[in-house]
Parts: sequence; structure tokens; C-alpha cells
Amino acid sequence: MAKPKDNPNYKVIAENRRARYDYAIEDDIECGIVLTGSEVKSLRTVSANIAESYAAVEQGELWLVNGYIAPYERAMFGHEERRRRKLLVSRKELARLWNETQRKGMTLVPLVLYFNHKGIAKLKIGIAKGKKTQDKRATEAKRDWARQKQRLLRHGE
Repeated sequence: MAKPKDNPNYKVIAENRRARYDYAIEDDIECGIVLTGSEVKSLRTVSANIAESYAAVEQGELWLVNGYIAPYERAMFGHEERRRRKLLVSRKELARLWNETQRKGMTLVPLVLYFNHKGIAKLKIGIAKGKKTQDKRATEAKRDWARQKQRLLRHGE
């Protein structure tokens, strides 16, 4: 996610930090998201949560299920907070995602919801495989060792 910091339009709305702990993410895809006006206004105030959500390929379309976008108070026509939202990807990517989930048993996990440099809402989805408990422990042990190494290097100087 190395984007230029000086761009006023680029803004992270919601991040699923738990996904990198619970899943081994093999690949990620940026996709558009179909939103109503009140949902976009609500996202501009940074009020969303994608931690409990997932993406699914159903009937030839990609959907974000259980993603939360807070209601916008000043909207004339509101929106459902946890409605299914359509995700926009190319046909080629959709076929690949279907293949990964149906044949290989992978999971589509939302990683980051953000506004890109043009000010358009985007969702980054990870193609992931669930981690077992021992895998989680191993990842945590590696992270702790790296942290200790950095501390030792800093204090050794």
C-alpha cells in the first residue's frame, strides 16, 4: 500500500488487520464496489467495518457479504447497514476467483477499504487459506523474534 502521502484523495477507511493473523494470504486483488450516495457520504466520515465480512462468488457475480457501513444521519434516503454489496472485477478475474474458491477451497477475505487517488471507493480482497492454530503460533513466534532482534540491534549501538 505504498501510495504517495501528499495525495489528498487517498484515504484508508477500514482495515481488516485480523485477516493477516487468521489467514495465509496468497494473492490480493483491487476491486470496485457499488455504493449508494448515503454510503459514500458515510464512508467519507470514516465509519465502516469489514472485520466480520467476506466476499463470495454467486451466480457469476462477486459480492461483499456482512460489510458494515454506518448510516448517514443527514441522508434523505438512507441505506441498510449490512446489505450485500456488489464488487466489480473483470470477467477474467471473476473466473479465476471462482476457480480458487470452488476448486481449491480458498477464501476471499476483504483486507482494506479505501478511497484511491481519484477519490473512488475500492476494496482490496485477499485470496487466502485458513491457518491452523500451530501456524498462528509459528507466525507470532517469528514476529516476536524479529521484534526482539530489532530491540537488541537498537540497544547494541
